[in-house]
Amino acid sequence: MLSRIHQFRRTLLIPLTPQILTPPTSLIFTETSVSAANLTIDEEPTTTTTTTFLSSPSDIISGILAGLKGLGSVKSFRRDHQFRNLFLSLSSAQIEGIIDSLRTENAELAIELFYLLRNDYGCKHSRVSQFLIAHILAGKRRPKALRSLLQHVVQEEGCGSAPSLCELLCDGFRDWNSNCTVWDMLAFAYSRIEMVHDALFVIAKMKDLSVQASVVTYNSLLHNLRHTDIMWDVYSEMKTTGIPQSEHTNSILIDGLCSQSLIQEAVSFLRETRRVEPKPSIVSFNTLMSGFCKMGCVDVAKSFFCLMFKSGLLPDAYSYNIIIHGLCVAGSMEEALELMNDMEKHGIDPDVVTYNILAKGFRLLGMMSGAWTIIHQMLHKGLTPDNFTYTILICGHCQTGNIEEGFKLHKEMLSGGLQSSNISYSVLFSSFCKSGRVDEALSLLYEMETVGLKPDVVMYSILIHGLCKQGDVQRAIQLYKEMCSQRIFPNSFARGAILQGLCEKGTISEARMYFDTVVNSDLVEDIVLYNIMIDRYAKLGNIGETVQLYKQIIERGISPSIVTFNSLVYGFCKTRRLAEARRWLDAVDIYGLVPNAVTYTTLMNAFCERGNIQAMFELLREMEARAVEPTHVTFTVLIKGLCKQRKLQESVGLLKDMFAKGLSPDSVSYNTIIQCFCKAQDTKKAFELHSEMLLHNLQPDHVTYNILINGLCVYGDLKDADRLFSSLRDKNIRLTKVAYTTLIKAHCVKGDVEKARRLFCQMVELGFEISIRDYSAVINRLCKRCFINEAKIFLHMMLSQGVSLDQQICSVMLDAFHLVGDLNSMLELLAEMIKCGLDPG
Repeated sequence: MLSRIHQFRRTLLIPLTPQILTPPTSLIFTETSVSAANLTIDEEPTTTTTTTFLSSPSDIISGILAGLKGLGSVKSFRRDHQFRNLFLSLSSAQIEGIIDSLRTENAELAIELFYLLRNDYGCKHSRVSQFLIAHILAGKRRPKALRSLLQHVVQEEGCGSAPSLCELLCDGFRDWNSNCTVWDMLAFAYSRIEMVHDALFVIAKMKDLSVQASVVTYNSLLHNLRHTDIMWDVYSEMKTTGIPQSEHTNSILIDGLCSQSLIQEAVSFLRETRRVEPKPSIVSFNTLMSGFCKMGCVDVAKSFFCLMFKSGLLPDAYSYNIIIHGLCVAGSMEEALELMNDMEKHGIDPDVVTYNILAKGFRLLGMMSGAWTIIHQMLHKGLTPDNFTYTILICGHCQTGNIEEGFKLHKEMLSGGLQSSNISYSVLFSSFCKSGRVDEALSLLYEMETVGLKPDVVMYSILIHGLCKQGDVQRAIQLYKEMCSQRIFPNSFARGAILQGLCEKGTISEARMYFDTVVNSDLVEDIVLYNIMIDRYAKLGNIGETVQLYKQIIERGISPSIVTFNSLVYGFCKTRRLAEARRWLDAVDIYGLVPNAVTYTTLMNAFCERGNIQAMFELLREMEARAVEPTHVTFTVLIKGLCKQRKLQESVGLLKDMFAKGLSPDSVSYNTIIQCFCKAQDTKKAFELHSEMLLHNLQPDHVTYNILINGLCVYGDLKDADRLFSSLRDKNIRLTKVAYTTLIKAHCVKGDVEKARRLFCQMVELGFEISIRDYSAVINRLCKRCFINEAKIFLHMMLSQGVSLDQQICSVMLDAFHLVGDLNSMLELLAEMIKCGLDPG
């Protein structure tokens, strides 16, 4: 063998010139053809010359053929550069001739050479060479290799290539053995990679040549066409040609009918097959049950499950899993568990899929304890959790707020050698970002690359949004650029997050610059970006830019949304141009849009602020006439309007109307009315409303308590205010600085300076930020009440806390000292003023 390789290597030293390698006339192959050359390499020359000179192309081909036939294998030439250069120098026609010659004497060598040239040398074979090998593989009954080869061919040729390939098969290979197999596999290859029209063309050509396609090819076509009416044309042709349909054929047709929501037709088809076949197929039943479950008709699916038993069929694990999944989606977990027990009674062991379905069912209901019970049962059975199991648990824990447990499972999954999924990473990204832990989410992004996963646009968008939400817009922009560099094209969510971030954390000029860059350079016609920019200008009261951007939308042919008009209405309301705001509301109809609750509520609130309660209620009637349901915010605006007119009982009646409509008033709704009752000096009714809040499981907020304390201080009894304040502190309800300052001022007015001082000290101890204004408010009140010594206590407290004096507080204290003739205190304060750089004059 070594001597043969040595002899063939000597042949590789033949000098090749462009003239020698001129391709011969194209070859037309017939089954009776013989090798292109039958010559053998001459005996080794007796001279010392080591190079053989062949005079013509046919001599070169003959030499190569003889060498190849003598070797019997070319595996040892995979990394041989001389061998590689020789063959890459040959024309396609010459390689075709070599393969054709080899196929009759050593077909395996022909196949081996073909794949060596393609896979190892990167040679692009001609269509003829590929069909030569296809026929060899078909003749040797190697369907997998034949399918792989022809799929490679059609992928390389692309859509619309069927006519030319069919012409080559007809002209060059018509009478070859195995030609029928190659035709059939060509049609199958087109169908398998979803080039359906090409597949149909091949089958039509086969029909003209009286070549019959196999049931496998027809099934593949039916599968690709199951969402269309063409499915029935293919099926009719299949029946006409007498091809026996398989169980798989029937299941594909039933699946197609189900996917087109033609359930009744699917049932009728099953009945028809039951009449024809002695026993219907489990696959057909499974497909039909799956179709009903996908439509939410799990009870109907269960009836077919029972019919399987009546038809003498025992459901398999897949049958059970279909019904269990349907029950879990419907939330019937108890019934799903019973069916799993029934599964075991019939001798069918639940598999990992079964347990995963049940675990996911519990997860969808937020019952993670139930999901863990199922997983423990699975482990007890000796089954190993797979990627899907971990994904279910990770998603469940993250969605219930237990991100630490979800992350722990993620690490356990990776350490166990399992590949995490994009879903798991997306859920973890979202959970970390929602909890403000964006850096940890970013570390997961780079972890993905190490485990061989590629982040998609959704993941990048989640992270970009998270960074923008925490105000780190510049890092978000960097991540945006990184995403684009990976050729992952950003969606409106990512762009919108950056623009929103710039609007909220940056300057309006920065936001506008980014907006103009995106909508102009990227030619993005995205109403979401326009809406963000319009809303920002509207909130700033820049109505000119708001309207200018609206005109730009119309000029570019972009359809505005109701959000666009809501911002415009808000902008005109903010600038107190209510008549124009009303016209924008009417303009909504022009674009086929319907004003929503936000549109009406915005305008109603503007009229309420202007005191035009009649216009506010006219809008409410219009809103109801157009069947636009008011929200709790709408009712809060109405309550505020009634309170302004001191119609307190009517406002309380609106609270009842809200409950009747299934709306829950929020603390703002109640606070608005409570404040009005306090101002009306009806603190009893105010506290009744406070109790009503608790009755409806609505926790009063700090504003509620500030209103009540202020109401008692100003309109009620200060002792009651003290009792409420102490009660709230005893219940560990954290009060705001406003509650403290309200009581302090009240005690100063009443002359209880010691009580005021204790409250002030408590406020300082709790860590509230104490400003000059807080000291000034107390000192002013004490001075007005002529409590000069007590005022001095607060002045010294202020200076000891490092709070600088201001001109106003010094003037008040100097006047007070002058009034009581306290010259020493005046001089001390004047000296302190000079020290602070204040004008003592």
